This record gives sequence, structure tokens and C-alpha cells, in this order.
Amino acid sequence: MKSIQLPDAEKLFNNLVKEIQQDGPKDFALVGIRTGGVWLAERLHRKFSVTQPLGMLDVSFYRDDFNKIGLHAQVKRSEIPIVVDGAHILLVDDVLQTGRTIRAAINQLFDYGRPATISLAALVDRDGRELPIAAQYIGAKLELPAEKKLELQCANDGKLSLSLYDKNPAPTV
Repeated sequence: MKSIQLPDAEKLFNNLVKEIQQDGPKDFALVGIRTGGVWLAERLHRKFSVTQPLGMLDVSFYRDDFNKIGLHAQVKRSEIPIVVDGAHILLVDDVLQTGRTIRAAINQLFDYGRPATISLAALVDRDGRELPIAAQYIGAKLELPAEKKLELQCANDGKLSLSLYDKNPAPTV
């Protein structure tokens, strides 16, 4: 099988920043989806000097497919330190694929109130959509084999990288 060359995640982050900047200044609240979306949202929060506190969502209990994919081993607390009612929210995730994580995040946000708008920023938009969800801002669009999972990683120094691995690895004998 041909080796897949992944783009540099830092360059994709810079692309994402440029995409957001093209819309001009906005008074938005940033909400990152754990884990990779939070890493990105933290950096965007600093880059754009967002005045509102950063929100973080763990959508584990809001997913409609957790019986298929399982519950994440380390569910973390969601933190929404903003008034959601009437807010313009920029929801941030690392990889947009099926759309189920974003649907779960939107459902969870509505438990906190009714935002005026929700826009989506994703570092990578890949094929495999199961729900009609689209990102307004993306770092890159990638076509990858369906059996591969793309994961964002963050080193101790904050440098981002992407890894690709099999969704269902072959059992070891």
C-alpha cells in the first residue's frame, strides 16, 4: 500500500487562522471540542486576543454513536464560562469527518442557552460525512482511506502534528 504523506499541522493551523481573518474582526466566543479542538481553540484565543473566556466541551455523553465507538476512557468536564444566549460562537474541532461530533457539540451548547450563531472551524475536513454539517473555516481538505483515522497530537512544547492509523488494527496472535 502506498504511504500517505500528511501535511504539516502547523501550516494547516496558519491556513485556518488566515481563513478566519478573511471574515474580518468579530466579537465571538471560542469553544473547543476536547481534545484536539481545545488545543486549537487555546491557540486561536491567544492569536485573536479574544476577550471572552475560552469554552471547552467534552461531547462523550452527547454522541449518538458511543455504543459503536465506545466511551472515551477519560471523559473530562465541559466548561462553558460564557453566556451562551445570544452569543456568536466559533466552535473548534480538529478533524471533521462524519459530523457526529459537531452535532453532539451543538446539542450540548443548546443545554447552556440559545446562541445567536454557531460557526465551525476545523483544522482538517475529510471525507466520510454522515450528517449535513460543513465547516465555515478549514485548514485543509483531505481525502483519506475510510479505514484510516486521523488524529491531531500536541507535543509538550505545543507543536501540533498529525498521525494516521488504522481504525480497526489487526489482532495480534
